[in-house]
Amino acid sequence: MLTGVACCLYVSGLLAGGILTNTNQSVHFLRNPARTASLEIDAIYTNPAGLAFLPTNGFYFTLNNQSAFQTRTITSTAASFALNGGSDTKAFKGTATAPVIPSLMGAYKTDKVVVSFNIGVIGGGGTLTFDKGLPSFEAPISMLPMQLNASGVSTSQYSVDAYLKGSSMIIGGQLGVTYAFNDMISAYVGARVNIVSNSYEGHLRDISVNPTHPVLNPTGQMMLAGTFFNNAKQSAQTAASSLQSIIDLGVGDYTLNQLVGAGQMSEAQLAQLAGGLGLSPEVLGALSVRQVQGAFNQAAATYESSAAQVADKNLDNSQSGMGITPILGLDLNFDKLNIGIKYEFLTKLEIENKTKIDDTGMFPDGAKIPNDIPAILTVGAQYEITPSVTVSAGYHHFFDSNAKMQYDKQQHINGGINEFLLGAEWKINKMFLLSAGGLVTRTGVTDDYQSDMSFSLNSYSIGFGGAVNLSESVRINVGYLFTNYEDWTKNTNFNPMSSSTLIITKDIFSRTNKAFGIGVDFRF
Repeated sequence: MLTGVACCLYVSGLLAGGILTNTNQSVHFLRNPARTASLEIDAIYTNPAGLAFLPTNGFYFTLNNQSAFQTRTITSTAASFALNGGSDTKAFKGTATAPVIPSLMGAYKTDKVVVSFNIGVIGGGGTLTFDKGLPSFEAPISMLPMQLNASGVSTSQYSVDAYLKGSSMIIGGQLGVTYAFNDMISAYVGARVNIVSNSYEGHLRDISVNPTHPVLNPTGQMMLAGTFFNNAKQSAQTAASSLQSIIDLGVGDYTLNQLVGAGQMSEAQLAQLAGGLGLSPEVLGALSVRQVQGAFNQAAATYESSAAQVADKNLDNSQSGMGITPILGLDLNFDKLNIGIKYEFLTKLEIENKTKIDDTGMFPDGAKIPNDIPAILTVGAQYEITPSVTVSAGYHHFFDSNAKMQYDKQQHINGGINEFLLGAEWKINKMFLLSAGGLVTRTGVTDDYQSDMSFSLNSYSIGFGGAVNLSESVRINVGYLFTNYEDWTKNTNFNPMSSSTLIITKDIFSRTNKAFGIGVDFRF
């Protein structure tokens, strides 16, 4: 009646990027996402080959913190949900708050060579909590009244205590070298070590129903489903044992009607046995004693299995893994026009379960799960219209279809995710700077990919902010970015009883994201 539910929930990138990748590695990105051809210190991540064109030799650093806030809502419609609260549409909302997402970048330039590093949160970065669980948790439970009704036990309500909290973080440490071949061309080679740390806590508790049963619950009160099934099992076992004495008399092949006619069983006893199996006395009376005993033994086994399925289920799981990303970059500088290109190779990565409690049976301790980080191609350009005004544009492609995922979900992605970026920057004077930009994200996932555990949506993001030069070597950056997502509606044919009965459910997936950041650039 209730199958185990896998609580595998990825706290997807808290800002822009692919399914597993955060591209917001500094506050520069928040105030203008189109940084793909940057020639400033944030180029360590966005355009590492462009570091060759930093203005002077010496050390460069940028220290940043971002605060991100995310909601994910699945609005699910199923007729059976009405039996828990009265409405067939329920909203399951998850919230994630990450007040501290730090990053540190540094570089040392000497003539044609630049050595650089970056430490930041490459993926995830927060804790997502669903206080009422997810639709996939509740949908099987909502079928309990239907299943009990089908077995002859009138039931009209259910309730459940469901909860899920998941945290996911990929910390990346990048190191590389940039070399300037001449005044126009430079290249970068480097690598990033990615360390994954996930954790999941969840439960399904106190599953309750209101079965009206003449013996076990004659008034139809709400009760724990496990208690009802255990009591039903014991009652069935008692009934089967009581029939054994009749079989021992050599009349096991007689029908119950014959026993009533011979005075060996009363009409009341026949009615009580019939009620225990959810049958009418007329139907049960036509069966032999052996057949009725077999029916009670089978019912006892079914009730025992049902009791186990609706028992409280708890999960306490953590996952860890590590993978290396090779990175190449190329920069072409034509005075006022700069073009930056970067390619991050596919990161082969597995995460390993470290399970303390898993009543679902879905997270065996020590099991390894594919969790590749996809390859990424970024191409961008920036153009200096005047000494004080610069415009920029970029394109990002995430090769998600080629990254191995759990349950082979990459098979349900057509190509990957594409991002298109545009921005501008205005240097008001030597001290103040304003910038703004936006990006449009087009996901390549199909309907089969989307689930309440993991979904990807089309979106657009707007970022704006500014910078203050406190001196020639120190600058403060401030930025704010918000993302609007397009809802995704998915209809599902759900067969809860392994029969011809189909119940059509509808899920609407929604998201919000917003982030604020402050950082400081300094050099010496």
